[in-house]
Amino acid sequence: MPATYEPIATTTLSSSAASYTFSSIPLTYTDLILVASTKNTVFEILNLQFNGDTGSNYSWTTLAGNTSSASSGRNSSNTAMNIGLRRNGMAPNVFHIMNYSNTTTYKTVLATANSASDQIRLNVGLWQSTSAISSIKITAGNDFTAGTMFTLYGIKAA
Repeated sequence: MPATYEPIATTTLSSSAASYTFSSIPLTYTDLILVASTKNTVFEILNLQFNGDTGSNYSWTTLAGNTSSASSGRNSSNTAMNIGLRRNGMAPNVFHIMNYSNTTTYKTVLATANSASDQIRLNVGLWQSTSAISSIKITAGNDFTAGTMFTLYGIKAA
């Protein structure tokens, strides 16, 4: 039997906000899926932090491209995982947070993002902690505008 997605929480911002945090995440799933449909007028990278950890415990690798070029990059020992994207209009981002409740492994995130006016991105992030993830904070350099939507799903094992 296949795994199933169950909605944990969802919100649509009614006014601008500097960040959004999902807290008290139940540890009853194998993986999490965070869908962020962000609105903004400038190109920005989204940042994730887990459990309020602001230490230098995050790293990521990015592949990006548009109609004329491609690029890649890697960064380590940072205070947040910079792996999403927002741009003019709605920019959908999907973050697959694997083994989030496991307390013996570091946490890996696969992320996809695209903006019709700019680029597509594929990202892999790592949080160097064996703690189970009970909260997720998502931020960007400028405030999220009203209408930005965040939904968190849990994936149940078959």
